[in-house]
Amino acid sequence: MFNNCHLSKLVHEQAKKYGDRAALSYRDYEQNKWVPISWNTFSRRVKQISFALLRCGVGVQENIAVFSQNKPETHFVDFGAYGIRVVTIPFYATSSAAQVTYMVNDAQVRFLFVGEQEQYDIAFSVLQLCRSLERIIIFDRNVVRNPSDCISSYLDDFVNDALQGDLSACEGEYRKRQDEASFTDLCNILYTSGTTGQSKGVMLTYGMYHEGFRVNDAVLPLSEEDVFLNFLPYTHIFERAWCYLGLAEGALQCVNLRPQDVLRSLQEVHPTCMSSVPRFWEKVYQAVLDKLENGSFMERKLIGEALEVGSRYWADYKAKGKRPPLGLTLQFELYNRTIIKQLRKTLGLERANFFPTAGAAVSPEVEKFVHAAGLNMVVGYGLTESTATVSCDHIDKPISLGSVGRPIDGLEIKIGENDEILLRGKTITPGYYKKETTTRESIDADGWFHTGDAGYMKNGELFLRERIKDLFKTSNGKYIAPQMIESKLVLDRYFDQAVIVADHRKFVSALIVPAYTLLEKYAAEQGITYASREELCANPKVYKFFAERVETLQQDLAHYEQIKRFVLLPKPFTMESGELTNTLKVRRNVVYQHFADEIDKMYADAEQGR
Repeated sequence: MFNNCHLSKLVHEQAKKYGDRAALSYRDYEQNKWVPISWNTFSRRVKQISFALLRCGVGVQENIAVFSQNKPETHFVDFGAYGIRVVTIPFYATSSAAQVTYMVNDAQVRFLFVGEQEQYDIAFSVLQLCRSLERIIIFDRNVVRNPSDCISSYLDDFVNDALQGDLSACEGEYRKRQDEASFTDLCNILYTSGTTGQSKGVMLTYGMYHEGFRVNDAVLPLSEEDVFLNFLPYTHIFERAWCYLGLAEGALQCVNLRPQDVLRSLQEVHPTCMSSVPRFWEKVYQAVLDKLENGSFMERKLIGEALEVGSRYWADYKAKGKRPPLGLTLQFELYNRTIIKQLRKTLGLERANFFPTAGAAVSPEVEKFVHAAGLNMVVGYGLTESTATVSCDHIDKPISLGSVGRPIDGLEIKIGENDEILLRGKTITPGYYKKETTTRESIDADGWFHTGDAGYMKNGELFLRERIKDLFKTSNGKYIAPQMIESKLVLDRYFDQAVIVADHRKFVSALIVPAYTLLEKYAAEQGITYASREELCANPKVYKFFAERVETLQQDLAHYEQIKRFVLLPKPFTMESGELTNTLKVRRNVVYQHFADEIDKMYADAEQGR
C-alpha cells in the first residue's frame, strides 16, 4: 500500500513493513551480478549517515552536496540527510570543475560526497576555489586519493569514525529533529542545466514531493510488485521524483550505475517501469527499423505487419477509448503472443507495466511504435520547478497523439500572453535559491509560475507548441520552431544530432552530425573512400545522400520552415565542449559560437549562388 509519509521517515517506515525484502539492487561489476539491498539494511545505513552528519555538526537546513553517478550510496546520503532536516544538492556526475565550484560556493557547501575517481579528482582540484568546503567523502573505495589530500575520507570510514563512543547526545538530537520535521522544510536544491545562462538553484520542499506523490499515485497503476530500472541520473527531477514515488509504493529500485549499460541492464533486470526521455525510444525505434531493412524478406514482412496492426489497434481505437473490431483484435492478439512478444523479450521488457516519458517532444511515429510493441508509454510534461509532473497520459482516458497528457489533480494551468503555460499549485517551487530578482521574474504577484513554454488545452489535454525563447524569427519575419524541425531529422537513423540555424537569417539551415556507424557502412557499400571523417562529410555523394533524406523528412513543413542548406559535422556535440547541458539539451549559443565559420560560409555561399 502507498506510503506518503514525510521523506525523513519513509525508509524507516517501509523497513518496518517490508523487513528483509529487497528495496534496492545494483550490479557489482567485480562479481558481475546484481546485488540486493534489503529495506532493513537500507534503513540502517540511512540512520548511520544521519548520526555521522550530526556528529560532524551539520545544522538544521544546512546544505550538503552529492557529486556522483547513480549509486545506492546516493540514497543513503539523501535519506540520511532528510532524517535530520538537512538539505541535499545533487550534482550531475558529468559536471565540470567550473560548475562544481559555482554550486559549492553558491550554496556554501561544507560537506561534499563524491562517487568515483572522476568526481573526486574534480572536487579536489577546485578545493582552493571553494571557500566553504571542509570535507570530501568518497563512495568508491577504489578511488586513489591525492598524496597531499588531508580532508577526504571514504564513506565507510566517515560513518565508522562517527559512530564511535557515546551516542546519547546524537540520539536525542536525532529524535528532536525527526519530531520537528516539516513539509515546509527545504528538501533539495536542484541546479538547472542552464541552456541560456548561469545555473539557477530550484528550491524543492518536502511538501512539494508529498503532493506530487499523492496526485501521481492516483492516476498511475503502481504497486509493490513493480520493478524500476533507474536509468536517468538522480540529479534529474524526473528520475528523482519517480524513484521516490517507487520507494513510497514499495517497488524494487534497480540502480543502473553506468548509462551506457542500460540495454544490458534491461535484459538482466526485466523492469516493469523505467522513466526515460524520448531519445531513448527513438534509438529503439531506429534499431528496429534497421533490423527491418537488414533482415530477411520473411522477417521484414512479419515484423512490419505486426507493428502496422499494433499501431492501428492502439492509435485508431484503444487510445481513443473505442473498442477495436473483432478482426483487428484477433490479429493483434496473434502478433502480441508471437512476434511482438519476442520483440519485448529481446529488449528485456516482457514484464512491462508502463514507461513514463518526458523531457522533450515525442514524435507521433515513435509514440505509435512503442504502443504497437505492446509497451504502455505514458507521455508527460514537467519541469524541475514543478517537481516533475505537470501533466501525463491517464490510462483510463482517451489519449491524443501529440498531447502531453492531462494536468495532475490540484494544479492550476492558465494560458497566458504568447500562449505561455502558467502554473500554480502545491508542487510549484517557492523560487530560486538566493535569487530574489529571478524568482520575481518567474513567479508573478498572483503566484503564477511562468514556464517559458507555449501551449494550449484541448478536450482536457495539454499540447505543447515550443519554448517561447527558442522561437526563431527569420529576416523575412517568419517564426520558426527549431525543436520541431530537429525532432523530425533525428527520427532518421542516419542522423545522430541536428541543430537548426534560422534566427535573423534569410532561410533555415542546419548543423547535422551523422550516425557514423551507419554512414561508414553505407560508404563502404558505395565504394566511397576517405582518410578522415572530415573528408567523408565533404564527399558530394554523401552530401547528396543526406540532402535526399532531409527532403523526405521535411515534406510536410511549410516552405519557410524547410532546410535550404546544411553542414555535416565530423564530431558530435558534447557536454565536455559545453555544447550540451548535463541533461543533453543543446546550448544553442555555444554551438553557434563554435561553428560560426561553418554557419557564415553556408549563408555566404547561398548569397553568391554557390
